[in-house]
Amino acid sequence: MGNENTNNFFLAERRRNVNEQQQQKLDEILKKHEYKSNLVIAIMQDVQKEYHYLPEEALCYIAKELKMSEAKIYGVATFYENFSLEPKGKFVIKICDGTACHVRKSVPILEEFRKTLGVTQEKPTSDDMLFTVETVSCLGACGLAPAMSIDDQVYKQVNPDRLEQILERYYEEEGQQ
Repeated sequence: MGNENTNNFFLAERRRNVNEQQQQKLDEILKKHEYKSNLVIAIMQDVQKEYHYLPEEALCYIAKELKMSEAKIYGVATFYENFSLEPKGKFVIKICDGTACHVRKSVPILEEFRKTLGVTQEKPTSDDMLFTVETVSCLGACGLAPAMSIDDQVYKQVNPDRLEQILERYYEEEGQQ
């Protein structure tokens, strides 16, 4: 009994962390999906699109509003690889390290991105929160190897010399450099 009260206290504390602006945005997303629990994946996709990850307090709020357990929501969030519980940059760079890309030198591309953006495997997001660098097992573009993507844009036959040109587009979009 005491343990249940303790758990409810901590859950209530997390829910309070949803500020008014977040609550309004989450309510818009939930309303768009008619508060249907069977649309939880689409709801989470919209939340992640808004915040670039799934904030814990947002997941708690969604669970409450959809009348689902937090464990179920967390289970969905951790099952699908595209969901992230850690903040990501505005632009997610995925470097393919599948066999075709690896043998065509994807590792030097990854190393150059990390060096240029000041990120590491342990700290994959740039300090300005613009970029997150990840490796993926396959982008499904083996004939274009080595391949990478930034969000939905796939780049083919990439080499370290092209990185500055590729990044320039995204910096311009943000009004930087």
